[in-house]
Amino acid sequence: MNEVIKLLQSHRSIRKFTDKDIAQDVLHELIKCGQAAATSSFIQACTVINVEDSTMRQTLVALAGGQPYVASAAKFLVFCADMNRHKRVCDMHNAKMVSGYTEQFITATVDCALFAQNVITAAQSLGIAGVYIGGIRNNIAAVSDLLELPPLVYPVFGMCLGYPAQDPEVKPRLPLAVVLKKDRYRDACDTQAIAVYDDEVRKYYQNRTGKTKVVTWSEQVAGMLIKEARPHMQAYLQDRGFILK
Repeated sequence: MNEVIKLLQSHRSIRKFTDKDIAQDVLHELIKCGQAAATSSFIQACTVINVEDSTMRQTLVALAGGQPYVASAAKFLVFCADMNRHKRVCDMHNAKMVSGYTEQFITATVDCALFAQNVITAAQSLGIAGVYIGGIRNNIAAVSDLLELPPLVYPVFGMCLGYPAQDPEVKPRLPLAVVLKKDRYRDACDTQAIAVYDDEVRKYYQNRTGKTKVVTWSEQVAGMLIKEARPHMQAYLQDRGFILK
């Protein structure tokens, strides 16, 4: 197994950081790594906002559901799906941009995800760790106002980055047989495989929390998916000019 594979398979979410800052030139290199990711039709529809202002960081802690590491991490980045830049490009050529298509929303969002995964992987290679913050979508309109985002731009997620002050175990993933199918989608054996995986996840949580958290993966997912999932998102995205058609 080579070093790249080892790095990718050792990924962990880190929420406790030292006081060491990330140098600006290092941040720039990480962003360049993000830019090197695949991008649909070369649209390059991701914009990253590096939030340095401490007051803004504290506001984002609250807007993201009270996650203190948004303020304590060396860097907090917000990855935005950005089609506003493309409207500007069309204006440069006196071309009327046809926007609002769901496909544009998908490609811009995927661009952000690919960009961000390159960033965090590159960071890990330098001994920097982080965690994605989807919680900024809890109050996404307020986050957009805080960051002064124009129409056709929305914040997909945040990312904390810093030098780690904890060393948790790698969280076990689903069995390969559940996620890798041959030729067709067949899930007849998935229930049994997930039951075995559930036992592995239960033991992981028991070891990590000193037996204070006793839950399986399927219990956790089932408990999450019986609740509403940010029902404000559809109206918000349409207000921003996305998924109109």
